[in-house]
Amino acid sequence: MIPVEEWLREDAPYGDITSELLIPPDLEGYGEIISRGKYVLCGIHHVAEVFAGCGVEFTPLFHDGDDVEEGDAVAGLRGNIRAMLLRERLALNILGHMTGIATATRRAVEIAERYGVRVAATRKTTPGLRALEKYAVSVGGGDTHRLTLSDHVLIKDNHIRAVGSLERALSCARNRSFVRKVEVEVETVEDALAAARMGADILMLDNFTPEMVRKTLDALKEEGLKERVIVEVSGGITMENLEEYASLRPDVISMGCLTHSVRVADFSLELR
Repeated sequence: MIPVEEWLREDAPYGDITSELLIPPDLEGYGEIISRGKYVLCGIHHVAEVFAGCGVEFTPLFHDGDDVEEGDAVAGLRGNIRAMLLRERLALNILGHMTGIATATRRAVEIAERYGVRVAATRKTTPGLRALEKYAVSVGGGDTHRLTLSDHVLIKDNHIRAVGSLERALSCARNRSFVRKVEVEVETVEDALAAARMGADILMLDNFTPEMVRKTLDALKEEGLKERVIVEVSGGITMENLEEYASLRPDVISMGCLTHSVRVADFSLELR
């Protein structure tokens, strides 16, 4: 569920004065939501929630995950025109944002899967929209990674500073639960090896250059550690350098850009 009424109050706290001045309250009509580009559609069923119970019949013509072309009508709307226009921008914003994420994720997945590498999102999401953004990543074929801080243990530099050492941090994490995987963020090849030797399940190579990633993977193989750890590369990965990192064949590449700076897809609502 999305907070439709809350978002409508943000956009029209005292009503849509333009429509109320110009359009009779009982005027009805038909409209379509039109795609202005080639996308992986996402959010169409969330948009259906925007128009639920307002006197507008909303009919999806495609489903989440479908490929749509420029000019495709992705949904039809029939009913009260004032209600359509009140909700128009909210609906298009949701659809454009989620479709943009799904489309970018699909593109990243297609690049990385050539090398057997999984693409994941991060927690760099918009406050209040994480569920929608993570869902869009999954529709695009990506891994959602941690949905919340409650999901699994990820030891970062500030955790290590707070407790005094990586060894102590890992020990605390291991003693608390045997069922949760423990991931450690590392910033050097040496730290990656140390964390693997101490029993980390997942290594997050943070802001590593491609050469550093290669050296880390080679060193882990030489010590016989590669088969028992998952190697995740994160930090500064973009569509432009993704293939360079993927060709090194880590297990996972996580990309904050999938959610925090993706280009919004373009849709319009047109009355017929």
